[in-house]
Amino acid sequence: MSAVGAGDLTGSRGRIDKRQAILDAAFAVFAREGYAQAGVDAIAAEAGVAKATVYNHFGDKETVLRQTVGLLAEQALAQNLAAVGRLTDTGGDLRALLEDVGLSLAHCYCDERSWTLRRLLLSEFSRFPDLLGLVFGQVNDRVIEALADRLARLALAGRLHVTDPVAAAEQFAALLGSPLDKRTRLGTRDVSDEEIRAVVSAAAGTFLKAFAAP
Repeated sequence: MSAVGAGDLTGSRGRIDKRQAILDAAFAVFAREGYAQAGVDAIAAEAGVAKATVYNHFGDKETVLRQTVGLLAEQALAQNLAAVGRLTDTGGDLRALLEDVGLSLAHCYCDERSWTLRRLLLSEFSRFPDLLGLVFGQVNDRVIEALADRLARLALAGRLHVTDPVAAAEQFAALLGSPLDKRTRLGTRDVSDEEIRAVVSAAAGTFLKAFAAP
């Protein structure tokens, strides 16, 4: 019985590995060629599997795209929530704390896979408008909610003067995202860590001018 169980486990592990390989390959192919031009045969070749294997796992190309976007959204959400989770008041320098969290969020935002996903969604918006909504709803909105919760806690502790935590969270995110969009030219230009730190420092400073407790 144990031998059969081990075989089942190995087969399941192999199936999961193939599925992940297909999704990774699909992201690369979709980003490079666009959805319309991307072929299942190209995805299979990139993943190193037979074309039939792609169909066995996902059924069709649209499902591959949706599963790929969904997985990347889950990964992005986990990374961003981990960054927001660092915003915990320990009684120290509030600006340093905001800069630390802001830097983690900026690195999430500037991650190459994150940029590639956003460009892919924008390019395919007319064909799959719901996918853009899925990512914004699953990632952006939930990150803002988590950030708002942390800012509300800081307000209750007397560290911030915030009457609308959600609006404050949106403004902090905008102070980070807008300059990064410009400096990176929507992810098509590499920026140094020094540039990113300058953006984060300016964002934290501006935010505290507006929301620091008297």
